[in-house]
Amino acid sequence: MSEMGHFKFSNKVLAIPLFAMIAIWCVYWVELLLGVNFNEMGVMPRTLLGLRGVVFSPFIHGSLEHLYNNTIPLAVLLTALWYFYKDVAWKVVVYGILLSGIMTWLIGRTSYHIGASGLIYVLASFIFFKGIFSSHFRLVALSLIVVFIYGSMLWYIFPVKEGMSWEGHLAGFITGLLLAKMVKARIPPTKKYEWEKEDFKEEDDLFLQHFDENGNFRELPVEENFEEDEDFKFNYIFKKSSKGDSDI
Repeated sequence: MSEMGHFKFSNKVLAIPLFAMIAIWCVYWVELLLGVNFNEMGVMPRTLLGLRGVVFSPFIHGSLEHLYNNTIPLAVLLTALWYFYKDVAWKVVVYGILLSGIMTWLIGRTSYHIGASGLIYVLASFIFFKGIFSSHFRLVALSLIVVFIYGSMLWYIFPVKEGMSWEGHLAGFITGLLLAKMVKARIPPTKKYEWEKEDFKEEDDLFLQHFDENGNFRELPVEENFEEDEDFKFNYIFKKSSKGDSDI
């Protein structure tokens, strides 16, 4: 598959992130509308009932600030995932939610763990490591962009801020790394120039023929394309100006 066929825009590139944003905002709006709190639907580590949070916790947020902080990164990373890795995007999201949720359930503190930040760490980690592992110049560039924009998130996989589920962040980061290593995504072949190919011969290259083995410029003999005694006929067109003078 060519690069143009692989990195191709589709409606899903915008529709999926938009749907995700609408979903998490609607859940928060329902909480406000009904005056309820869905926090108890989050991940409660090492309890049977707390396993339901593996599925529900990405949609639940504790405050408007919490929701806002997760909305934009989620939209940006989902857009990048569906544009550059569309053939494995659903697999990364579904497996990412389940694996990071279960890992949080195993290692988390005895508290409700909620929010889409676990999935955000899955996406950021997957996109970064997959680009590095692929060695494709476009995907490596994407990895560097992710580091530039969201590199500061790495600090929050450690317990540096009270009240933040660093266990969920760590679980998401590790899950993204594992998925980048295990999930096989189709990577378009990098275009090779003629001089990069194995069967390339320097003597067949018109440009390299102008240089010797030491890299010094040399003049090639000029081929005669016509006989010296051949007659050439030149036609000149004269145009008279409005003043009657002749201009060549």
